[in-house]
Amino acid sequence: MGHQNTGEAMNTNTLDLVIEPETLHQLLGQRDDLLIVDLSKSAVYAQAHVPGAIHLDAKKLTLGSQPAPGKLPKEEDLNQLFRQLGLTQNSTVIAYDDEGGGWAGRLIWTLDMIQHPGYAYLNGGIHAWLDAGLPTEQDTNLGQASDYQIQSLAGQPSVDKDYLLKNLSKDNLVIWDARSPEEYHGSRSFSAKAGHIPGAVNYEWTEGMDKNKQLRIRDLETIRKELAALGITGKNGQEVITHCQTHHRSGFTYLLAKVLGFENIRAYPGSWSEWGNDADTPVEV
Repeated sequence: MGHQNTGEAMNTNTLDLVIEPETLHQLLGQRDDLLIVDLSKSAVYAQAHVPGAIHLDAKKLTLGSQPAPGKLPKEEDLNQLFRQLGLTQNSTVIAYDDEGGGWAGRLIWTLDMIQHPGYAYLNGGIHAWLDAGLPTEQDTNLGQASDYQIQSLAGQPSVDKDYLLKNLSKDNLVIWDARSPEEYHGSRSFSAKAGHIPGAVNYEWTEGMDKNKQLRIRDLETIRKELAALGITGKNGQEVITHCQTHHRSGFTYLLAKVLGFENIRAYPGSWSEWGNDADTPVEV
Protein backbone atom coordinates (compact mmCIF):
# COMPACT_ATOMS: atom_id res chain seq x y z
CA MET A 1 0.00 0.00 0.00
CA GLY A 2 2.90 2.35 -0.55
CA HIS A 3 2.28 5.90 -1.62
CA GLN A 4 2.26 6.15 -5.39
CA ASN A 5 2.73 9.88 -5.74
CA THR A 6 5.69 11.74 -7.13
CA GLY A 7 6.40 15.45 -7.17
CA GLU A 8 9.00 18.07 -6.56
CA ALA A 9 7.59 18.94 -3.15
CA MET A 10 7.65 15.34 -1.93
CA ASN A 11 7.10 15.17 1.80
CA THR A 12 9.87 13.25 3.53
CA ASN A 13 7.35 12.12 6.15
CA THR A 14 5.20 10.29 3.60
CA LEU A 15 2.80 7.72 5.02
CA ASP A 16 1.36 4.65 3.37
CA LEU A 17 -1.63 5.48 1.20
CA VAL A 18 -3.98 3.80 3.68
CA ILE A 19 -3.56 4.42 7.39
CA GLU A 20 -5.35 2.51 10.15
CA PRO A 21 -7.06 4.36 13.02
CA GLU A 22 -4.65 3.04 15.63
CA THR A 23 -1.65 4.19 13.61
CA LEU A 24 -3.06 7.68 13.13
CA HIS A 25 -3.88 7.90 16.82
CA GLN A 26 -0.24 7.20 17.65
CA LEU A 27 0.86 10.01 15.35
CA LEU A 28 -1.44 12.67 16.82
CA GLY A 29 0.64 15.28 18.57
CA GLN A 30 3.87 13.80 17.20
CA ARG A 31 3.82 15.27 13.69
CA ASP A 32 3.14 18.89 12.92
CA ASP A 33 2.75 18.24 9.19
CA LEU A 34 -0.57 16.39 9.51
CA LEU A 35 -3.66 18.11 8.15
CA ILE A 36 -6.64 15.93 9.07
CA VAL A 37 -9.66 16.66 6.88
CA ASP A 38 -13.11 15.35 7.80
CA LEU A 39 -15.50 15.16 4.84
CA SER A 40 -18.37 13.66 6.82
CA LYS A 41 -21.81 15.24 6.98
CA SER A 42 -21.69 18.35 9.16
CA ALA A 43 -23.99 16.79 11.77
CA VAL A 44 -21.67 13.80 12.09
CA TYR A 45 -18.64 16.06 12.46
CA ALA A 46 -20.43 18.01 15.20
CA GLN A 47 -21.16 14.80 17.06
CA ALA A 48 -17.69 13.26 16.91
CA HIS A 49 -14.52 13.64 14.91
CA VAL A 50 -10.85 12.76 15.04
CA PRO A 51 -9.05 15.19 17.39
CA GLY A 52 -7.75 18.14 15.41
CA ALA A 53 -9.75 17.32 12.28
CA ILE A 54 -11.00 20.23 10.17
CA HIS A 55 -14.39 19.83 8.53
CA LEU A 56 -14.67 20.31 4.79
CA ASP A 57 -17.99 20.62 3.01
CA ALA A 58 -17.35 18.07 0.28
CA LYS A 59 -19.48 19.94 -2.24
CA LYS A 60 -16.74 22.58 -2.33
CA LEU A 61 -14.63 20.03 -4.20
CA THR A 62 -17.05 20.18 -7.13
CA LEU A 63 -17.97 22.83 -9.68
CA GLY A 64 -21.64 22.39 -8.87
CA SER A 65 -23.10 23.68 -12.14
CA GLN A 66 -25.01 21.75 -14.80
CA PRO A 67 -24.68 19.71 -16.90
CA ALA A 68 -21.58 18.36 -15.16
CA PRO A 69 -21.61 19.43 -11.49
CA GLY A 70 -18.82 16.99 -10.65
CA LYS A 71 -16.15 18.82 -12.60
CA LEU A 72 -13.26 20.47 -10.80
CA PRO A 73 -13.92 23.98 -9.42
CA LYS A 74 -12.10 26.96 -10.88
CA GLU A 75 -8.45 27.19 -9.92
CA GLU A 76 -8.97 30.40 -7.95
CA ASP A 77 -11.72 28.73 -5.92
CA LEU A 78 -9.50 25.75 -5.20
CA ASN A 79 -6.71 28.06 -4.08
CA GLN A 80 -9.08 29.79 -1.68
CA LEU A 81 -10.41 26.49 -0.36
CA PHE A 82 -6.99 25.03 0.37
CA ARG A 83 -5.77 28.26 1.93
CA GLN A 84 -8.71 28.18 4.32
CA LEU A 85 -7.91 24.58 5.20
CA GLY A 86 -4.34 25.57 5.92
CA LEU A 87 -2.71 23.42 3.25
CA THR A 88 0.99 24.00 2.66
CA GLN A 89 3.45 22.31 0.32
CA ASN A 90 4.69 20.26 3.28
CA SER A 91 1.26 19.16 4.58
CA THR A 92 0.42 15.48 4.79
CA VAL A 93 -3.35 15.38 4.37
CA ILE A 94 -5.28 12.65 6.18
CA ALA A 95 -8.65 12.35 4.46
CA TYR A 96 -11.68 10.55 5.84
CA ASP A 97 -15.48 10.62 5.77
CA ASP A 98 -18.53 8.80 7.11
CA GLU A 99 -19.42 6.82 3.97
CA GLY A 100 -16.53 4.48 3.26
CA GLY A 101 -14.31 6.76 1.21
CA GLY A 102 -16.27 8.44 -1.58
CA TRP A 103 -15.65 12.04 -0.59
CA ALA A 104 -12.24 11.24 0.89
CA GLY A 105 -11.27 9.71 -2.43
CA ARG A 106 -12.60 12.75 -4.24
CA LEU A 107 -10.29 14.92 -2.11
CA ILE A 108 -7.35 12.65 -2.89
CA TRP A 109 -8.12 12.87 -6.61
CA THR A 110 -8.21 16.66 -6.24
CA LEU A 111 -4.85 16.61 -4.48
CA ASP A 112 -3.51 14.61 -7.42
CA MET A 113 -4.97 17.22 -9.76
CA ILE A 114 -3.16 20.05 -7.98
CA GLN A 115 -0.07 17.82 -7.72
CA HIS A 116 0.11 17.80 -3.94
CA PRO A 117 2.20 14.76 -3.01
CA GLY A 118 1.48 14.12 0.66
CA TYR A 119 -1.73 12.36 1.70
CA ALA A 120 -3.28 9.24 3.16
CA TYR A 121 -6.75 7.76 3.61
CA LEU A 122 -8.01 6.85 7.09
CA ASN A 123 -9.30 3.34 6.51
CA GLY A 124 -13.01 3.10 7.36
CA GLY A 125 -13.20 6.77 8.31
CA ILE A 126 -15.04 7.87 11.43
CA HIS A 127 -16.87 4.52 11.73
CA ALA A 128 -13.61 2.62 12.09
CA TRP A 129 -12.21 5.26 14.44
CA LEU A 130 -15.21 4.96 16.75
CA ASP A 131 -15.17 1.16 16.59
CA ALA A 132 -11.54 1.20 17.71
CA GLY A 133 -12.61 3.11 20.82
CA LEU A 134 -10.28 6.00 20.10
CA PRO A 135 -10.87 9.49 21.54
CA THR A 136 -12.99 12.01 19.67
CA GLU A 137 -13.85 15.66 20.06
CA GLN A 138 -16.82 17.88 19.25
CA ASP A 139 -15.17 21.30 19.04
CA THR A 140 -15.01 22.90 15.61
CA ASN A 141 -11.45 23.20 14.38
CA LEU A 142 -10.46 25.88 11.90
CA GLY A 143 -7.55 25.70 9.53
CA GLN A 144 -4.55 27.94 10.06
CA ALA A 145 -4.86 30.07 6.94
CA SER A 146 -2.02 29.61 4.49
CA ASP A 147 -0.82 31.29 1.31
CA TYR A 148 -1.09 28.07 -0.70
CA GLN A 149 -0.81 28.56 -4.44
CA ILE A 150 -1.50 25.85 -7.01
CA GLN A 151 1.61 25.61 -9.16
CA SER A 152 -0.14 23.82 -12.01
CA LEU A 153 -3.07 21.51 -12.58
CA ALA A 154 -2.17 18.00 -13.68
CA GLY A 155 -3.94 16.57 -16.71
CA GLN A 156 -3.10 12.92 -16.20
CA PRO A 157 -5.61 12.01 -13.44
CA SER A 158 -8.56 13.33 -15.47
CA VAL A 159 -10.20 12.84 -18.86
CA ASP A 160 -13.02 14.73 -20.54
CA LYS A 161 -15.92 13.70 -22.77
CA ASP A 162 -14.05 14.37 -26.00
CA TYR A 163 -11.16 12.17 -24.90
CA LEU A 164 -13.51 9.29 -24.21
CA LEU A 165 -15.33 9.70 -27.51
CA LYS A 166 -12.01 9.51 -29.36
CA ASN A 167 -10.65 6.57 -27.40
CA LEU A 168 -13.62 4.28 -26.69
CA SER A 169 -12.33 1.67 -29.13
CA LYS A 170 -8.79 1.51 -27.72
CA ASP A 171 -7.87 -2.05 -26.82
CA ASN A 172 -6.01 -1.15 -23.65
CA LEU A 173 -8.62 1.18 -22.17
CA VAL A 174 -11.34 0.11 -19.74
CA ILE A 175 -14.08 2.24 -18.22
CA TRP A 176 -14.96 1.43 -14.61
CA ASP A 177 -18.55 2.47 -13.90
CA ALA A 178 -18.95 2.84 -10.12
CA ARG A 179 -22.71 3.42 -10.16
CA SER A 180 -25.37 0.95 -9.06
CA PRO A 181 -26.26 -1.97 -11.34
CA GLU A 182 -29.69 -0.37 -11.86
CA GLU A 183 -28.11 2.82 -13.18
CA TYR A 184 -25.64 0.86 -15.28
CA HIS A 185 -28.35 -1.28 -16.91
CA GLY A 186 -30.67 1.69 -17.42
CA SER A 187 -33.56 0.77 -15.14
CA ARG A 188 -32.74 3.84 -13.04
CA SER A 189 -31.40 7.14 -14.30
CA PHE A 190 -30.64 10.62 -13.02
CA SER A 191 -29.99 12.01 -16.50
CA ALA A 192 -31.93 12.42 -19.73
CA LYS A 193 -30.54 9.14 -21.05
CA ALA A 194 -30.26 5.83 -19.21
CA GLY A 195 -27.63 3.13 -19.51
CA HIS A 196 -23.85 3.24 -19.64
CA ILE A 197 -20.91 4.30 -21.78
CA PRO A 198 -20.29 1.66 -24.50
CA GLY A 199 -17.89 -0.99 -23.27
CA ALA A 200 -17.93 0.16 -19.64
CA VAL A 201 -17.93 -2.48 -16.91
CA ASN A 202 -19.80 -2.16 -13.62
CA TYR A 203 -18.25 -2.64 -10.19
CA GLU A 204 -20.31 -0.62 -7.73
CA TRP A 205 -18.25 1.54 -5.39
CA THR A 206 -19.53 -0.11 -2.20
CA GLU A 207 -18.28 -3.52 -3.41
CA GLY A 208 -14.82 -2.48 -2.27
CA MET A 209 -15.96 -1.85 1.30
CA ASP A 210 -16.29 -4.39 4.11
CA LYS A 211 -19.73 -3.86 5.66
CA ASN A 212 -18.70 -6.02 8.62
CA LYS A 213 -15.59 -3.96 9.38
CA GLN A 214 -16.93 -0.40 9.49
CA LEU A 215 -16.50 0.11 5.72
CA ARG A 216 -12.79 -0.53 5.73
CA ILE A 217 -11.36 -1.57 2.37
CA ARG A 218 -11.95 -5.27 1.76
CA ASP A 219 -9.17 -7.79 1.21
CA LEU A 220 -7.17 -6.42 -1.69
CA GLU A 221 -6.45 -9.74 -3.38
CA THR A 222 -10.15 -10.59 -3.38
CA ILE A 223 -10.98 -7.24 -4.94
CA ARG A 224 -8.18 -7.67 -7.45
CA LYS A 225 -9.61 -11.01 -8.61
CA GLU A 226 -13.14 -9.61 -8.84
CA LEU A 227 -11.96 -6.71 -10.98
CA ALA A 228 -9.78 -8.92 -13.15
CA ALA A 229 -12.84 -11.06 -13.89
CA LEU A 230 -14.40 -7.91 -15.35
CA GLY A 231 -11.31 -7.13 -17.39
CA ILE A 232 -9.94 -4.48 -15.02
CA THR A 233 -6.34 -5.31 -14.16
CA GLY A 234 -4.47 -2.01 -14.20
CA LYS A 235 -1.46 -3.90 -15.57
CA ASN A 236 0.61 -3.80 -18.75
CA GLY A 237 -0.21 -0.18 -19.36
CA GLN A 238 -3.96 -0.66 -19.20
CA GLU A 239 -5.69 2.70 -18.89
CA VAL A 240 -8.47 2.55 -16.31
CA ILE A 241 -10.99 5.41 -16.29
CA THR A 242 -13.55 5.50 -13.51
CA HIS A 243 -16.76 7.52 -13.19
CA CYS A 244 -20.20 7.56 -11.57
CA GLN A 245 -22.93 10.21 -11.82
CA THR A 246 -20.89 13.19 -10.60
CA HIS A 247 -17.45 11.72 -9.67
CA HIS A 248 -18.33 11.40 -6.01
CA ARG A 249 -18.78 7.64 -5.68
CA SER A 250 -15.96 7.16 -8.17
CA GLY A 251 -13.75 9.15 -5.82
CA PHE A 252 -13.54 5.90 -3.87
CA THR A 253 -12.93 3.69 -6.88
CA TYR A 254 -10.17 6.06 -7.99
CA LEU A 255 -8.62 5.73 -4.53
CA LEU A 256 -9.12 1.97 -4.54
CA ALA A 257 -7.32 1.63 -7.85
CA LYS A 258 -4.38 3.58 -6.42
CA VAL A 259 -4.32 1.32 -3.37
CA LEU A 260 -4.25 -1.68 -5.72
CA GLY A 261 -1.22 -0.13 -7.43
CA PHE A 262 -2.85 0.44 -10.83
CA GLU A 263 -0.33 2.00 -13.18
CA ASN A 264 -2.67 4.33 -15.05
CA ILE A 265 -5.86 5.26 -13.19
CA ARG A 266 -7.83 8.30 -14.29
CA ALA A 267 -11.27 9.73 -13.61
CA TYR A 268 -13.97 11.21 -15.79
CA PRO A 269 -15.35 14.04 -13.60
CA GLY A 270 -18.05 14.92 -16.12
CA SER A 271 -19.37 11.42 -15.43
CA TRP A 272 -22.88 10.27 -16.36
CA SER A 273 -24.38 13.68 -15.55
CA GLU A 274 -22.56 15.02 -18.60
CA TRP A 275 -22.60 11.91 -20.80
CA GLY A 276 -26.23 11.03 -20.13
CA ASN A 277 -27.44 14.57 -20.79
CA ASP A 278 -25.66 14.94 -24.14
CA ALA A 279 -27.90 14.12 -27.08
CA ASP A 280 -24.93 13.00 -29.20
CA THR A 281 -23.12 10.54 -26.93
CA PRO A 282 -23.46 6.79 -27.57
CA VAL A 283 -25.14 4.68 -24.89
CA GLU A 284 -25.50 0.99 -24.11
CA VAL A 285 -28.09 -0.62 -21.85
